Amino acid sequence: MAKVDTSSSRPYHIVIFGASGFTGQFVVEEVARIVSEGPNGTLKWAVAGRSRQKLDKVLEQAAGALGKSELRTAVEIIVADVGEPDSLAAMCKQAVIVLNCVGPYRFWGEPVVKACVENSAHCIDICGEPQFLESMQLNYNSQAADKGVYIVGACGFDSIPADMGVLYTREQFKGTILIKECLLIFGCLSLSQGGSINDGTWKSAIYGFADSGKLRSLRKKFGHKPLPVVGSKIKRRSALFYSNEVQQYAVPFMGADPSVVKRSQRFLLEEHQETPVQYGAYAGVGGVANIAKMLFAGMMFWFLVKFDFGRNLLIKFPEFFSFGFFSKDGPTRKQMEGSSFQFAFYGEGYTEGQDPSQGRPNAKIRTLVQGPEAGYVATPIAMVQAAITILNEPTALPKKGGVYTPGAAFSRTTLVERLNKHGIQFSVI
Repeated sequence: MAKVDTSSSRPYHIVIFGASGFTGQFVVEEVARIVSEGPNGTLKWAVAGRSRQKLDKVLEQAAGALGKSELRTAVEIIVADVGEPDSLAAMCKQAVIVLNCVGPYRFWGEPVVKACVENSAHCIDICGEPQFLESMQLNYNSQAADKGVYIVGACGFDSIPADMGVLYTREQFKGTILIKECLLIFGCLSLSQGGSINDGTWKSAIYGFADSGKLRSLRKKFGHKPLPVVGSKIKRRSALFYSNEVQQYAVPFMGADPSVVKRSQRFLLEEHQETPVQYGAYAGVGGVANIAKMLFAGMMFWFLVKFDFGRNLLIKFPEFFSFGFFSKDGPTRKQMEGSSFQFAFYGEGYTEGQDPSQGRPNAKIRTLVQGPEAGYVATPIAMVQAAITILNEPTALPKKGGVYTPGAAFSRTTLVERLNKHGIQFSVI
């Protein structure tokens, strides 16, 4: 049995590891905003990382941004480094949950997972790298189960909106549902003002595409059988198509969402005998001009990512090769204010009493998951609310510890309701 111990045996409910990183600094601010949502109305937390000086600066910045001068002295600092296992162990022994913000996870994530499992600390990350997420499940699931520890990956924009959005859509549909497709639209007004995404995500994509062959090999080790198809099989869209629903061109979504959703559906089938849904993920790319840029950038990316010198060029000049979408600096706070995201889920299914094996679906549903800027506003909200859910709803979590997706870990919790209260909205339209 897993156990979430919020008693005084550990000094901190949450330790933010990598708090001085680009995303970590916004996670710090989000935790500071919601301290009253912790167990018994008080969240005990600390920040951790390699440099005490940088962590001091992050707390000072958060204090200024939130008008909470007490953060400079009230929040403890833990010095820990992924290259020093003893420091990670010492950090994990002090935390109920470690929020791991140190990426790319393929390079720096496993030591944190290992330390958390060995020292009985739960762990949440915001990884969008399928190879890392699935390798952690393969290598640490049984150990985490033995220790009663929850390791929950992909708890940021990758992949809580998509994974929980699928579960929300199925819950709202009265009958047997097939998720026809999910369309992701970014409202990036800030990009026209010079905004961009920090290049940490860019680096993860580079190494992910370079190692795609290893991911296929990894998946064979699980020995999974294909998920059963209930009802008519959904037709997949082409590599580029015009979506009448969102009035723009769209392409298959290349992030972690499809693999995370599939893992959640497998868990829910095996553990709760819930019918798996079919899921197609796509992203809107705008008009013809954007398509031309995307094709040109895509061809350069696919060529360069195959070679060491090419990967080095991509990493050194992210702004040039991504047409300004990624940069080493990332967006400013003002630029983030003009950004948003929207997932539109288009579902078809069979109403209660209709046999899915007979005929075509006879009902439809459309739901939305929408929220603020994806990388540094929505991601911290999702990550922190996932942690708050673990702390406050331990009996609604899976009975055993293990390495889980958000959908697997939180399908029986009130995470969706918590997100609704914090600006990530789930609705039926």
